[in-house]
Amino acid sequence: MNTMETNYQSPFSWRYGSAELRSIWSERQKHVLWRKLWLALAETQAEFGLVSAKQIDDLRERLEHIDLQRIAELEAETQHDLMAAIKAYAEQCPIGGGILHLGATSMDIKDNADALRVYDSLWIIRKNVEALLDALCSNVKKYADLPIMAFTHLQPAEPTTLGYRFAQYAQDLWMDWKQLLRGIEDFHLKGFRGAVGTSASFIELFGEEENNRFQARLAERIGLPFFEVTTQVYPRKQDYWIAGLLAGIGATLHRFALDLRFLQSAVTGEWAEPFGEKQVGSSAMPFKRNPVQAEKINALSRQLAQLPRLAWDHAAHSMLENTLDDSASRRTLLPEMFLITDELLKTALRLVRNLVIQEENIRRNFQRFAPFAATERILVAATQAGASRQEIHELLRRLSMQAWDAIRQGADNPLAELIAQDITLQRYLSIERLRDLMSVERYLGDAPQRSRHLVDRICDDLEKAQVDICVKIHL
Repeated sequence: MNTMETNYQSPFSWRYGSAELRSIWSERQKHVLWRKLWLALAETQAEFGLVSAKQIDDLRERLEHIDLQRIAELEAETQHDLMAAIKAYAEQCPIGGGILHLGATSMDIKDNADALRVYDSLWIIRKNVEALLDALCSNVKKYADLPIMAFTHLQPAEPTTLGYRFAQYAQDLWMDWKQLLRGIEDFHLKGFRGAVGTSASFIELFGEEENNRFQARLAERIGLPFFEVTTQVYPRKQDYWIAGLLAGIGATLHRFALDLRFLQSAVTGEWAEPFGEKQVGSSAMPFKRNPVQAEKINALSRQLAQLPRLAWDHAAHSMLENTLDDSASRRTLLPEMFLITDELLKTALRLVRNLVIQEENIRRNFQRFAPFAATERILVAATQAGASRQEIHELLRRLSMQAWDAIRQGADNPLAELIAQDITLQRYLSIERLRDLMSVERYLGDAPQRSRHLVDRICDDLEKAQVDICVKIHL
């Protein structure tokens, strides 16, 4: 029987996240990276005369011959995952096996491998963020001039444009993207510093001066810089900082999805998720078209928001030169914070690219609620014409309440006509001027212009950053 049918499977092992990211965090890839690090260590030691060419060839030949079953058998005996992996590799390499792990401690291998997987994952997230930014910018440009009602306190407020609303999400994600680039640029590995980070074992092998050259050469071979100082592990502050920036992406997407759910409701009906021809909305109510993808974004982003706290605990509780009380939880923390972010970004990308914009409903809502926004223009114009601001404010309040009562009874919004026909207002403004002031389609401020300007800035930044979008090669 398939083990998936009888054993618990994490949803992140098949339902959420991409196959690309699951591969990075797979058990096999972990062991491949461990072996690549052992090989890099041996190759660098060969340059300093400690390892022979035949030993290197032997290790390289068996590099990807990973026998996970044999490793598991050895771990059951040794109760030490890394020693089991060393023994399994050494069994396959009769010539080179004897020099494996020379001078290193377990975390020289394990921490560097984890960091490499984090680094590769950051590049995948970067690619996904840039695709979503591009899609959002397309919507900003497409709808930069389309008037819509803005909502404050979930109540109709004043006009804005649909492009300007999309620009809010784009700007937030742009900020996330810049943080992500910094995370990639400032990323460091633990390096090979021995049991407590002092490099004592390597200094014994090479001497202090040669060890500096050895460390620099090893970092060059792997392709990423080492932290200047470490304990037995790399600073857990790096995990905390990265978890925080991923959670920031989650906050941006949570806001977008929450807005989508409100705008898809029958109350507004302005947006809608794409709905497949055979898609089922409810087992009990055949008419339902629920925003399930947006709801998934909200659910997963809430989970992602909790992970920086766990990473904080790892950083704050990393006592002295190391303890193992973060080991078990990091096995899920590191992969899941990326798999969640990956699923959020891919889901959001599908929604943004295929979002149903129901322009008829947008126009209906605009015609229904926008006249209320024009009262501010009437108030200012009448006051400038010599009226008492307070008296006009009270008059407009009464007329607005009268219009609201009509709307509640199912009528169209009568406010524009009530204002145009009001005798008190006509003392200060002509009927033509009142009607013109009540035409709020142009009462958009500079929203269209600033939307387009934002897109130009984002596109310029993306273009400058496309020098090397592929994952950097290491090892």
